[in-house]
Amino acid sequence: MFSSRLYIVLVVCKDSKVLKKGQAATNMMHRLPREVVVHILSRLPLTSLLNSKLVCRAWRTLTQDPFLISNHLSHLAEAGNDPSFILQSNWPIPDQRHFIDFFDHSEGKVISKKLPTSTPPMHLVDSCNGLLCMSYNSRNLYICNPFTGLCIELPRLVQYPSKLGLLGFGFHQTRKEHKVIQIVFRRKLKRDHPNEDPSTLIQSEVQILTIGTPSWRTLETIPYRFKKSASKALVNGRFHWLLDPNKYTMASLLVSFDLETEQFQEVPKPDCCGSDMCLRHLLVVRGCLSAGAFHDDDGRLEIWVMKEYGVKESWIKEFRIGSYLPPTLIQQQTRHHFSYSRHNFPNLFARVLHVLRSGEILLEYKRRALVVYDPQCETFKEFTFPEMPAHWFKIIVHVGSLNWLEN
Repeated sequence: MFSSRLYIVLVVCKDSKVLKKGQAATNMMHRLPREVVVHILSRLPLTSLLNSKLVCRAWRTLTQDPFLISNHLSHLAEAGNDPSFILQSNWPIPDQRHFIDFFDHSEGKVISKKLPTSTPPMHLVDSCNGLLCMSYNSRNLYICNPFTGLCIELPRLVQYPSKLGLLGFGFHQTRKEHKVIQIVFRRKLKRDHPNEDPSTLIQSEVQILTIGTPSWRTLETIPYRFKKSASKALVNGRFHWLLDPNKYTMASLLVSFDLETEQFQEVPKPDCCGSDMCLRHLLVVRGCLSAGAFHDDDGRLEIWVMKEYGVKESWIKEFRIGSYLPPTLIQQQTRHHFSYSRHNFPNLFARVLHVLRSGEILLEYKRRALVVYDPQCETFKEFTFPEMPAHWFKIIVHVGSLNWLEN
């Protein structure tokens, strides 16, 4: 990023010597070859790219060029920079969204930007390739880019009584397709099937929509119990969910869904603590499927990483996080006379969001506090930003981009 900015400065200074007095500075930009400008702009963080639209009319037009947008998104994926996030709070004001960019976190800088609200207010569902999947009511879904304001409504969801099922929004690189999947758990009643094995009464129905097609498709019924709060991660063109045990089995499951073949498959879990109950949530660490594991004996939180996808023996423990309760939660439990530290294990409420380039770990506690943990020094620091909500929020990893869907 620094070299790109420096290159612009050098070109401007060199050309300024030959400009006639009074000539508009924007004329210099037209003298730069298009491929040079694309090379520079595609390597800028999103906030700088948005500012470049103000340089001149030509650059504003260029930032709408699909070639530049595609290059920018590719460079973000290849650079391995620290992530950015979308944080949404719906109380006391609905649909308050913030963009948090850790691009310069290695230099001690984090950018936060308040995003425009939508009308009507929508709920954050998922993020993929710089696009957000948002929901309104029980059947309306939208794909939006929060920085361009572009938004399309998807075909209405297959009718279900009450509310949305478990939703995921993803992209398959080989087929270049964006897809939305909905999974609804529907238990068959024992009285209607008295002779069936109880475990076969557990079923989830699956619908999928390929963006650009007119309607949802119904896939096969699967023998898994998906909950709306099931932890999810997208790796190698596959969604992964961590399913909790049920009364028919004590073993948790790690299940994948391939966006290309549209098939479900069980994925081997790590043997992390002698009990299948230890896995708490999924995440992605340096492109690898990873899991957060909680230990009942001492309350520690560990991060396990699958180095070779699909190989059980490749799971390794990379990080161990000690017990910690953020000041924000301490203040809340004091003010409201209740305790977050159930069994003195506050890490029960912790979720690993991302491992930063510095090796520090970004944690979320009870959807109310963000914390940066330094595993080298074993120190915790609560992270805040201007206008950070004081109540519940939802936060997801989001690649800030000007990307849009092709017609």
